[in-house]
Amino acid sequence: MRLFDVIGPIMTGPSSSHTAGAAKIGLVTRAMLGGEPVKADILLHGSFAKTGRGHGTDRAIVAGLLGMHPDDPRIPDSFALAEQAGLAFSFTTGTLKNVHPNTAALSVENADGERLDVVASSLGGGRIQICRVDGIETGFSGGCNTLIVHNEDKPGCAALVTALLARFGLNIATMQLCRNFPGGYAVMVIECDQFIPAELAEELERADGVARVTRLNLDV
Repeated sequence: MRLFDVIGPIMTGPSSSHTAGAAKIGLVTRAMLGGEPVKADILLHGSFAKTGRGHGTDRAIVAGLLGMHPDDPRIPDSFALAEQAGLAFSFTTGTLKNVHPNTAALSVENADGERLDVVASSLGGGRIQICRVDGIETGFSGGCNTLIVHNEDKPGCAALVTALLARFGLNIATMQLCRNFPGGYAVMVIECDQFIPAELAEELERADGVARVTRLNLDV
């Protein structure tokens, strides 16, 4: 057991799973959207749905979408701050299949009309897992700089991405390849040791077979 597992994360409470983890889910979703969110529809599942309101889960997710970190003292005021920032949001409860009890499904949109659907779980101690991105199963932590590439499932796409990462001097920590069916829609999730520059994402978006590129850098 690590010391972190005993003392927990630095946070605005009351709960590392229902508050700190929820704020991180919102924050990582904001980073992946790549722009200030103006609309968010959020579904709470399991324990998030049953006890989330008392733990401030709803306010924490909205705070994360506004760019607040888990230790931000403004988290309890996030609803009012969202109204000031022009973020319209709604909450529902429901049941999701094959996920952790502390899970939320977020559908967000920025001012340019770009949309992103994320299913994410809070695992305790402020740790999270991004389970799905735009309907594709993933499973990354949001704890590393991460490149997410949405592409056609065809030969050469993975090689193109890894070659471009090498050209920009980025080292791959982990890499996942996910697809809905052979020859269909695929997602590459690549955790990197270095900051992922916008120029790399822009070059990838111009490549044949690439539909969308999302960057998650930890200095969000």
